[in-house]
Amino acid sequence: MAMNKIVVAITGASGAIYAKLLLDNLVRLEGQCEQIAVVISDNAKKIWQAELHNEDYKNYPVQYYDKYDFSAPFASGSAQYNIMIVVPCSMGTLGRIASGVSDDLVTRAADVMLKEKRKLILAVRDTPYNLIHIKNMELVTLAGGIICPATPSFYSNPTTIEEVALTVVNRLIDLAGLQSKSFRWGE
Repeated sequence: MAMNKIVVAITGASGAIYAKLLLDNLVRLEGQCEQIAVVISDNAKKIWQAELHNEDYKNYPVQYYDKYDFSAPFASGSAQYNIMIVVPCSMGTLGRIASGVSDDLVTRAADVMLKEKRKLILAVRDTPYNLIHIKNMELVTLAGGIICPATPSFYSNPTTIEEVALTVVNRLIDLAGLQSKSFRWGE
């Protein structure tokens, strides 16, 4: 199985639980991730604290990068990071990615993923969508990105909020091409 270099960007949209559960799962995917890099915005830190009542985002065995650290390896295609997941993805971040505005490390790394034809997955977390959001999702999709709304499923009969959120996280892991044990329809 190929080793992956993954960037996880956490922006200031509601839904810190998705980022937490994604990081929890990525660090357990032995033999699939060569490197995991994390960029977390100041607003994302505040949202995490407000929603999860902790600062555990600091405690993962990953490499952390400042939102404005343009010397991070994944700010260039030559570093060969092959997967980027933005979770949760704010509509502002979506808009900047869609319009090619690389004003921070998150949007620069997303731009690199698109230009290098690598996997960019945006877990957009807002509702309802306005026409600008929809057009931005269309632009990112046409450019090769994947829009995965943070919309849970209920086929697996989840009973806790973590199990509900995991339905989205498992989908993100699948879209990234990683192997994990999760609910499968019909099995």
